[in-house]
Amino acid sequence: MASGFDVYAPFAEKLGVLAGHKRVGDVGLLLDLRDEHMNSWQVAHGGVVMSVLDIVMGLSAKSLDAASIGATTVELKTNFIKAATGRITARGRAHRAGRTLVFVKGELHNDAQELLAHATGTFKLRYPRKESD
Repeated sequence: MASGFDVYAPFAEKLGVLAGHKRVGDVGLLLDLRDEHMNSWQVAHGGVVMSVLDIVMGLSAKSLDAASIGATTVELKTNFIKAATGRITARGRAHRAGRTLVFVKGELHNDAQELLAHATGTFKLRYPRKESD
């Protein structure tokens, strides 16, 4: 689980993602990049960048509804602006689009607050199955 959040996400845990802040519709995460996150040029692999954005955006979508047990990525578009090294921070801001679909914007920054990547996505909120009578 991303430490400090109520969703068990083994992949986020394996990456080393840590909680930054959590408000309704607004979530932040931190990641100290390690050797295994890097590509052959010694900057964060694009898959790591996209994964962190996907995680923070999904958590921000889920935060809109306490009854939700998670959010599934429907669509995700990422623009890479600058290479990522060191500590990165991600922020997701969710905007409800319908009963279960949520539009989210995400950003990734370095310690100097430089924009490294931004993303937009659509997430479907998940709910517990209702038992049949």
